[in-house]
Amino acid sequence: MNFIQPDKHTRRAFLRRSTQLALAGTAMPFALNLAAIGEAAAFNATDYKALVCVFLFGGNDYANTVVSYDDASYNAYSTIRGGTSGIALAKTALTPTLLNPTTALAGGMQYALNPAMTGLADLFNNGKAAVQLNVGPLIVPLTKTQYASTNRVLYPLPPKLFSHNDQQSVWQSSSPEGSTIGWGGTIGDLALSSNSNSLFTCISASGNAVLMAGKQALQYQVSTTGAVPINGVKNNVYGSSAVKTALTDIIQANRSQTLENEYAAVTKRSVLAEGQITSALAGSNVTTVFPTGNSLADQMKIVARLIGARNALGAKRQVFFVSLGGFDLHDNLLANHPGLLTNVSSAMTAFYNATVELGVADKVTAFTASDFGRTLQSNGDGSDHGWGSHHLMVGGAVKGKAFYGSPPPVSVGNTGAAQDQQHVGQGRLLPSTAVDQYAATLARWFGVAETELGLVLPNLKNFGGAAYPTDLGFLS
Repeated sequence: MNFIQPDKHTRRAFLRRSTQLALAGTAMPFALNLAAIGEAAAFNATDYKALVCVFLFGGNDYANTVVSYDDASYNAYSTIRGGTSGIALAKTALTPTLLNPTTALAGGMQYALNPAMTGLADLFNNGKAAVQLNVGPLIVPLTKTQYASTNRVLYPLPPKLFSHNDQQSVWQSSSPEGSTIGWGGTIGDLALSSNSNSLFTCISASGNAVLMAGKQALQYQVSTTGAVPINGVKNNVYGSSAVKTALTDIIQANRSQTLENEYAAVTKRSVLAEGQITSALAGSNVTTVFPTGNSLADQMKIVARLIGARNALGAKRQVFFVSLGGFDLHDNLLANHPGLLTNVSSAMTAFYNATVELGVADKVTAFTASDFGRTLQSNGDGSDHGWGSHHLMVGGAVKGKAFYGSPPPVSVGNTGAAQDQQHVGQGRLLPSTAVDQYAATLARWFGVAETELGLVLPNLKNFGGAAYPTDLGFLS
């Protein structure tokens, strides 16, 4: 029920769009020729757009990221978290990062970002960032009563809740660990022929990520300095250019054995791609200052440079993946969390400024994601695995200075029926917005047709209407 269906995706797309195969041509790189066999683009882009997923590995603590600020909510938050001698932030420290939405939240509710997130707070208050409240994996809409039910046919749960590896995969692919296709890559499948080189459609600056793998779209990985070369081909071997030439010829030679020949073809593609990336980046630099000693900033800087090289790479639609780890803070939350959020805020702020410099601020949308949120209730020095969480969207196309979704009551789920419906123990949030709704909003802006959204996000069919809209409204 909750798996992406690449077989149906390919057949349907092929039947509906087979007439577009002529656009693919015969002189394209190896990867795009493969893609053209089974898939043509859902849209033929004339402008440029990019999505950038900022994944926070370990499960980010939502309550100390987007912090309750109005008196009633803050007092409840502080009491539950043991005050400033526990894991609550001091209210006075939150004033500089108070979020001032254009439309005030109901009931006088207010939020501030963590004091370490001054850059993102400024972007929010200047209309370039927004917050999606209480979003997480769901297969169907759930109340707490339905969550507690034993009828998993009517009320299915996301697989292996509260497990790091599985929930990372569910966020990225709608399936638990072991999934091979993600919704970012499936979006990429639909955009392949909008790019003259399909290999640069889905790019990760953070190693392998299932989000970025499509049925045809390949996940191209870069380092923070650019393309990853094959050293024996890029540089002399044992100081000898002759050995380098011989090795190059050997590993790229055509073979009679099928698997050997495919390996050689992949190697050729890798060598060609490295040359293209290196050449394109040579003409693409940004003057925007990115913070040093920040691995996320390093990743986002290379993404900015790749976006700056979009014309040289022949790219009209791209999906990028960057990440930062360390968020599994069962202990030392107040000691370690601010430094992590400083890195997130400064990296995302510098990245937004770089898109302004490149003239594509309204064409690039960055968004956060994480394994899960965490418990509102403290375990003494940290918080435990949760479910729903709050996330940030940044970019010129974001309808900023606004909160989207429903603010959850600040409780641990035992202080009244209404509050009980939004928590499943220890202040774990039962998501009121599904990842599929979040992703569909991003995909629709990117250019995915309404009729294709269900193929990218198979659970989306279970949502809709005023309570669970499939367009959350945070993108213009």
